[in-house]
Amino acid sequence: MQFSHLLIVCTGNVCRSPVAGALLRARLPHLTIESAGLSALVGQGVEPLATALAEGEGLDVSQHRARQITQEMIQQADLVLVMSEGQRLAMAKLAPAAIGKTLLFGRWLDDGGKGEEIPDPYHKSREAFGHVHRQLVRAADAWQSRLG
Repeated sequence: MQFSHLLIVCTGNVCRSPVAGALLRARLPHLTIESAGLSALVGQGVEPLATALAEGEGLDVSQHRARQITQEMIQQADLVLVMSEGQRLAMAKLAPAAIGKTLLFGRWLDDGGKGEEIPDPYHKSREAFGHVHRQLVRAADAWQSRLG
């Protein structure tokens, strides 16, 4: 299947999904890539530590404002990427028809084929944000190799 529209989902849409979206947009500029949150902190910008790490990659996330996921967003997306299995299950409840197109953003990060969950660094240490950022970069690279 050819993908043209990706939706990246996390909890608050202020740490993981906006940075993941920016990473994928830089790697896959021919795709439409959006992000949203299951419990979005609507209107808030990207967390300062996540912003600093993104800027270190040459990414600009300054215009991002957190958005709550909607049925329309889910329907428009060809592929929905979430950060955890719990979020994948939440997507299944929210939009049962979308379960087949919902995968972990860290899907290709382990050899066992199940993928890695990417933990939420919100209100955690600089080290936690750094760890999550490195996971996001590795996952974005893996998606680029498959969707590029």
